[in-house]
Amino acid sequence: MSESLVVAGGLARAPALDVRVDLRRKLQLALGALWLLDGLLQYQPAMFSKAFPSMLAESAAGNPAPVAAPITWSASFIGHHLTISNGAFATIQVLLGLGIAFRRTVKPALAASVVWALGVWWLGEGLGGVLTGSASPLLGAPGAVLLYAVLAVLLWPSERDVSAAFVAGRAVGASVARVSWAVLWGTMAVLAALPGSVRTLHSGIADMAAGQPGWLAWLDTHAASALSPGGLVFAVLMVVIACGVYPPSVLAVRGVVGLTVALAVVIWLVEGFGGMLTGGSTDPDSGPLLVLLALAYWPVPE
Repeated sequence: MSESLVVAGGLARAPALDVRVDLRRKLQLALGALWLLDGLLQYQPAMFSKAFPSMLAESAAGNPAPVAAPITWSASFIGHHLTISNGAFATIQVLLGLGIAFRRTVKPALAASVVWALGVWWLGEGLGGVLTGSASPLLGAPGAVLLYAVLAVLLWPSERDVSAAFVAGRAVGASVARVSWAVLWGTMAVLAALPGSVRTLHSGIADMAAGQPGWLAWLDTHAASALSPGGLVFAVLMVVIACGVYPPSVLAVRGVVGLTVALAVVIWLVEGFGGMLTGGSTDPDSGPLLVLLALAYWPVPE
């Protein structure tokens, strides 16, 4: 008798488990590839110039003093030790990507990526601007690097909840995974609806056009005019997404996941692909990470 026939709970559960485990590994590899890309972007010549610590220092603007002061100090320190600091940052991110790529090192690499991501979220992204009152999810809030930490936890290779119908629920449990999704997208909805976020959305999108290829600059410029009046519409859409993993219908959840992927693609276009084509970007921004996150909630039939 085959092994699948003697597993408690039915004939179909073992194949479904295999599909979910396989999808988790693919998502882990995609996450590792993004870390590797971040490391390679960090090796760009612009990152070894004063532009890099200046960019870091800008994330202190608008933040409370206890948050801003360490950012300012860190940017100053990096500026005085630029070659060593930036080289170390780039190498760490490359090693995180490679560590996730190999099964023997995936756990320590994921754990290290959480610590590293949270540090960068504070000192490199100013907590994603969530305390400034003007951060918009269409421009990357609550911070792309925070999503690296969230994904590392949800894609952790463990089987705490073998009955979870989606990858993100296997390591932390389906209930915790759903709450995490609702909190993230609910927070993004609140940020999108804040008056400061709505006011600065047009200028924020328009700024993304600087240094971009002509076609992408044109797209961002026109998107600034088209999307800026719709900040509250996006907030409502994000509320729908926040609640979307709770319906009992698998078809409904898949529809919401598909909607999330579509919104993530729009966000990535608005973000100008994270500025990767300008030669001065440290990461691809939040769009690709939101896609990975959505796929981690795709229901696998049992």
